[in-house]
Amino acid sequence: MTAYLIRHYVFTLTVLKNPQKREKTVTLGNTTYQPTVSILIPARNEEKVIERILQRMTELTYPKDKLQIIVIDDASTDNTGKIAEQYSKTHSYIKVTHRSKKEGGLGKASALNAGFKQSNNEIIVCFDADYYPQRDILEKLTKEFVDPKAGIVQGRITVLNEPQNLVTRLVALERIGGYRIDQQARDNLGLITQFGGTVGGVRRSLLECLGGWDESTLAEDTDLTFRVYLAGYKVRYVNDAECYEEAVESWRAYWKQRYRWARGHMQCAFRHSLKVLKSNNLRLREKIDGILLLSVYFMPILVLFSWITGVPLFFLKSSQWFGMLWASVPISLYSFVGNFAPFFEVGVGAYLDGRTRAHWLIPLLIFTFLYNIPICTKALADLFMSKILRKNDNRWEKTTHSGNGNSYIVS
Repeated sequence: MTAYLIRHYVFTLTVLKNPQKREKTVTLGNTTYQPTVSILIPARNEEKVIERILQRMTELTYPKDKLQIIVIDDASTDNTGKIAEQYSKTHSYIKVTHRSKKEGGLGKASALNAGFKQSNNEIIVCFDADYYPQRDILEKLTKEFVDPKAGIVQGRITVLNEPQNLVTRLVALERIGGYRIDQQARDNLGLITQFGGTVGGVRRSLLECLGGWDESTLAEDTDLTFRVYLAGYKVRYVNDAECYEEAVESWRAYWKQRYRWARGHMQCAFRHSLKVLKSNNLRLREKIDGILLLSVYFMPILVLFSWITGVPLFFLKSSQWFGMLWASVPISLYSFVGNFAPFFEVGVGAYLDGRTRAHWLIPLLIFTFLYNIPICTKALADLFMSKILRKNDNRWEKTTHSGNGNSYIVS
């Protein structure tokens, strides 16, 4: 807990000291660097949101002769494929690939690999179907690839339907802490910046060398992050490359989404932790940050374990040490609210974004933290059971999108 507490303080102070990453003017001679780009949009039963992102794709300011958009209709049973085909007919740079029931429904990584095979450009950019990017987001992302060590460039995710209800507002706060502070600090300090699986570009040549996305994990984004670093490349973060998402709208949907994240992240922790420690391509500070990043979903379980063991010990053997430890419990709890958005990071992130009215909700993040305790505990238990039974049950629980985010778009 102390290690994570110090880490949150360091990240927060780092961004406070340098709130904006120094902008780079990336040019090759007198020509602005503009590589060819293929955008992959995996979509399974996304008829309520697919038109929104496709319309936005037609409004991007990136040169259309350098742009390819591939919609992966992942065995949808609604009108997702039909809507995508309508855009394909009127825009030559939009292509739709349809997957059969036998091929589709196996998860995002599987869909992305199918789209990757159809692509032919230098940079592969991913957007989830419910996203709504800035018009100039590709210019902001691709300019970082002039650095040959940049394997992935990640943009910032913000919540489109934040005003909808309490759940969406709390998710928005988590995103503020996770991206405005956490990701920015990692990039500034040269640590392990995380690829979020969307709103990011990957160097094609590197993705080919790595064999594409790993379909055996539920957190293909975290897995790709560490494979990229272990291969000697970096993930860059661009804070002003914003894209808006439709956040989950209920606690049930929150559970399903975070369970998938937690279990997938734990899979990556067991798979990559030793490799990170042994890697010759990572500096000591990257190894430390990498282990902390891989272990983040174990924190709620550690807190639960400390409660289970601490209460009996307190009554069985009282001493001055136990008194001091219990006095620190409120501080520890309030320091770890949320999963990726601890109190310090959320508060400062909201301050830097000028979100003064959002501050009053920050104490309520204690409930999302407490909610994550059973989520992460079940994820770990299920992961262990699947290993013991030697059963591959990585069933992909897709997040359902209602399309309510449309009402918050300003034309």
